[in-house]
Amino acid sequence: MVALYVTWYNFIKQHKTLKGITPAMAAGVSDKLWSIEEVVALIDARAAKPVRPATYRKRGDQPEISN
Repeated sequence: MVALYVTWYNFIKQHKTLKGITPAMAAGVSDKLWSIEEVVALIDARAAKPVRPATYRKRGDQPEISN
């Protein structure tokens, strides 16, 4: 949650003391004003994809045990 706030503060929020630019733009880290949609897209791209089995057993089916 803190990382999301820091990202918003540095890349999205325009500061009056910096004449309407973001701290990231003032520091030369970014050359554009980011939108929250771009930040969410980066988070979604980085998130782990759910791993699901290719097939599911039907309810009541038991795996066969061989000796």
